[in-house]
Amino acid sequence: MTIASVGDLRTVHESDSQRVDPGPARRARLAPVASVAAGTALIGAHASVYGYWLIDDAAITFSYARSFAEGLGPVLQPDAAPVEGYSNPTWLLLLVLGRFVGLFDRGALFGIPDYVLFPKGLALLCCAAILTLSYVAARKVFSTLAWVVPLAMGAVLAAMPSFVIWAFSGLENPLYALLLVAQAVLLFCAVLDNRLLSGKVAVAAGGLAALAALTRPEGLIYAGSYPLVLLTQLRRATLPRSVRRCVESSLVFLVPVAAYFCWRYATFGQWLSMPSVAKAQDLPTLVDLTRPGELVSYFGALAVLFAVGMIAATLARTPWWRPGLLAVLAPLGLAVIAYAVLEPDWMAQYRFATPVWVLGTLAATLATVEVLRSARLRARAWLVTGLVAALLPTGAGFVQASQEFRAHPDISACYVADRFGRVFNGYADILGLEKASLLIPDLGGSSMTSRLELVDMAGLTHATFAEMIRSGDRRAQADYVYTVAEPTFIYIREPWTSGTGIGWDARLQRDYYPLHYHVEQGEPHGDWVRKSAVRSAEVLAELRDYATTSAAWVESRLYVSPLRHCGPTLHRGQTEPSEPNPGVPASRPVTSESGNTER
Repeated sequence: MTIASVGDLRTVHESDSQRVDPGPARRARLAPVASVAAGTALIGAHASVYGYWLIDDAAITFSYARSFAEGLGPVLQPDAAPVEGYSNPTWLLLLVLGRFVGLFDRGALFGIPDYVLFPKGLALLCCAAILTLSYVAARKVFSTLAWVVPLAMGAVLAAMPSFVIWAFSGLENPLYALLLVAQAVLLFCAVLDNRLLSGKVAVAAGGLAALAALTRPEGLIYAGSYPLVLLTQLRRATLPRSVRRCVESSLVFLVPVAAYFCWRYATFGQWLSMPSVAKAQDLPTLVDLTRPGELVSYFGALAVLFAVGMIAATLARTPWWRPGLLAVLAPLGLAVIAYAVLEPDWMAQYRFATPVWVLGTLAATLATVEVLRSARLRARAWLVTGLVAALLPTGAGFVQASQEFRAHPDISACYVADRFGRVFNGYADILGLEKASLLIPDLGGSSMTSRLELVDMAGLTHATFAEMIRSGDRRAQADYVYTVAEPTFIYIREPWTSGTGIGWDARLQRDYYPLHYHVEQGEPHGDWVRKSAVRSAEVLAELRDYATTSAAWVESRLYVSPLRHCGPTLHRGQTEPSEPNPGVPASRPVTSESGNTER
């Protein structure tokens, strides 16, 4: 072998030894992607347990999205008076955009009705974005372990029925949660990068607070997140600059929010949305301030104590990123306050707690990973044992809550679309009425399918009822129904029977025939038709027969298949229930989409 060949071999050997193995770098890039994907998949898997279920209130926003997309403006139905019956403009905007591009309220996608697939798909994307933001925060304080945070946070959120149910209910909860996590992570990173007094950070924090305020009414409170974090970082030398940035952030928040409020007043003559008026939000009392204890009970006292312990340990042991953790705790504290002062909601599984869950999980996950990372091996083993022991009763409670909700979910948009939209359309067809009205308390699914003029006794989409509910004037509500509105049809049930006095008013028996009527726990429930609309005893008999075969059928299916969808499309004027009813004769009246009666 020549000297030259030996030199060539040496050169080849040296170049091989200097070549970098791409495996670790590739794995480092893939780990966060896999972590976010796995966490999102866990959330999606839990969401699939609830099938096609959507809460009826969500369909109110669906109807407004349809009206805006059709150029009708802020109305629940064609020819209705403009009423702001929604309180989530940013979520409404996403639905309108979805309809414009043909992804929402058009038909079926991949065999799934798009009124189900689109909002649930948006929810899944929001969850993926939340976990991605958690990785962005974790990367600031962890190196190789940053990928653990989105996986752990996804697992915790996926296990929590309250979060999953309301994130995938069709309401604005997932978007609201994403905006608040985005604000928290922005402040977290800005503090650690010493950029809190940057103009871009001030503008972004104010903009995210404005979007939150236009997603939920109580989102106004998050305008305080940036000023609170500024207070934790306040120094004499930076005081003038801090004040200037606080003013800038507040102005960025105020301009769009004030513009929307002014548009609201100019359009509707109200400073508040109609749901806010109807819910009659009052000043909090001392009793209200104890409401966060409900969330501790729901999540489990041991698990909450463990999380608080991890956060406290991190604050005590990691001074270099303590300010960042405080930046997450600031909006979390505001979320707890907002939950405490809000009027209690009738819906199960703590719908208003979504901000507490996501911000609390983010803070607790970051803190827990930090404590476990810095602990000795034996201490780490004890901490993991304690974590498992704390989560076991929480997990058992979550399983039970999920099973209970799956068996008896809150009233679904599909049930309402069938029961009050399609069934009452059938009543009107039998009577041959081109125009008719219906008084009901459930407006979501019915507004998607009903061709009748809907009178909302809950006040969410009806200004007169909202004001009467706010004042608590039961007599005025009954007088309005029987002397002003005089609806063609009335449906009454608890709590509206006793809450308004409408069901017990003597004018109900005087002016209306019962069609499908029963007394439940001493309270009247059922369908009524105005006597003047019924031409003969034969027509009344036909109405009652139809009620037996249609209204009673839909009610009997309420908890048999509560997670179903309502057919491939929801159109005004439909009469066929979304599930076949073998008791309905083939010759029963059918209304076309235009509202014309076909036999």
